[in-house]
Amino acid sequence: MEILKYLIISAILFANTSVFSQNNTNAFAKSYTLESNEKYSEAAAELIKIYDKESYAINLRLGWLNYLAGQLPQSIEYYSICQTLKPLSIEALFGKTYPESALGNWQEVITIYNKILVMAPNNYTANLKLAQIYLNSAKYSKAEPIYKLILNQYPFTYEVVIGAAWNNYYLGKLREAKVLFNKALLLYPNNESATEGLNKIK
Repeated sequence: MEILKYLIISAILFANTSVFSQNNTNAFAKSYTLESNEKYSEAAAELIKIYDKESYAINLRLGWLNYLAGQLPQSIEYYSICQTLKPLSIEALFGKTYPESALGNWQEVITIYNKILVMAPNNYTANLKLAQIYLNSAKYSKAEPIYKLILNQYPFTYEVVIGAAWNNYYLGKLREAKVLFNKALLLYPNNESATEGLNKIK
């Protein structure tokens, strides 16, 4: 009798789990379709129907959809929940940079990239974005060591080469800048940014 009772309970739990899993799959599928049609709020609403605060996947997806919908504080909140659920998640940290950047919270964005670099010192995207922030805010001395690092790791990648070229230009290192502007033209002949840089040096 006890065995039969156990089997019945197990069957019910399995059935409920299967239904829950199918509901989740359907909700995610609908959200992707709605996102592709730029119906971001409706896509988020599909996931709210199955919302579970302990679900990393749901919170991560809601963080992204709320960002696309322009609901920036809500987006940050969902990404923060992801950080709590998975403290070592780099993707959640990257996700959070989108709404923070859109709000102009650049110091927070810098803090996030530095957190990523503590966990993954050679992360290309975090290093590049951090260097670009420093370059765009005229903090060339802070950008310089980062560009040197990623230029050694990615010596023939346009975003790295052109960024390092301009950073060297603003630091007054014109010879180094000229070499890099010319390298950028190898990647993209007639590139406007590289051509402009070379014209400024002449």
